[in-house]
Amino acid sequence: MTVLRYTAFTTDPAGGNPAGVVLDAADLSDDAMQAIAADLGYSESAFLTHGPEGADGVVPIRYFSPQAEVPFCGHATVATAVALAEQIGPGEVTFSTPAGLVPVVVEQGEDGLRATLTSVEPSVEAVGDVADVLDILGWKDEELDPELPPYVAYAGARHLVLAVSTRERLADLDYDFDRLLAYMLERDLTTLQLVWRESATVFHVRNPFPVGGVVEDPATGAAAAAFGAYLRELGLVKAPVTLLLRQGDDLGRPSRIEVELRDGDTRVRVSGNAVVMGPPGLD
Repeated sequence: MTVLRYTAFTTDPAGGNPAGVVLDAADLSDDAMQAIAADLGYSESAFLTHGPEGADGVVPIRYFSPQAEVPFCGHATVATAVALAEQIGPGEVTFSTPAGLVPVVVEQGEDGLRATLTSVEPSVEAVGDVADVLDILGWKDEELDPELPPYVAYAGARHLVLAVSTRERLADLDYDFDRLLAYMLERDLTTLQLVWRESATVFHVRNPFPVGGVVEDPATGAAAAAFGAYLRELGLVKAPVTLLLRQGDDLGRPSRIEVELRDGDTRVRVSGNAVVMGPPGLD
């Protein structure tokens, strides 16, 4: 059984968000998958639980953080699709995730293989008082961007969107891990989507992920899809439009995530490259 190591939303092995990928996990138990994810220590690892041989149809996939299974992970989906394409060639595959069916198209581009996933049906919901989470982050209410109000957005996993008015405030992130973990578990949140808007279509984002045992994600495709749904639902962008999310800069692992909203389709498309980080390992 081979564990592949990829990094997604980058063309540089030193950038993006690392993910473990196991294309032949049919014989692995839940405990074994969890142990592999914990040993790798990446924010998520992906496992094809019936192997890659069904790649022309629907392929079951599961995702594990170092702490627990998660319903959907964007960067591990991109990494897995690219890893699969390197074996069988570019094309289309549909992953059956715990959150629902996620079609992915992999194409050969100038910078290597690039995957575009289509999210499950997204949704957004307003939230009330965010004083507790602001206190955990050490942020003040007046530092928030009033044009991007707090909401919970979903596109396979739940993310709390909090936008600040300056890049400096976003860059200065230092939170109480245990308090944020408890806050997020109580509200069934996967990450916080912390945002600063550079322009109408360019956003800088950061994603604390204590529920996965990780302080922060360098690139979060699931949150990117949810954020695209949030922007459309609130009328902050109008489809058709392609957005650029810059993530990982503050961690030294720059990531670039493209989010596409199409006219007449409520689902969100998330695109990015993925590359091998190093030689595969055996478990």
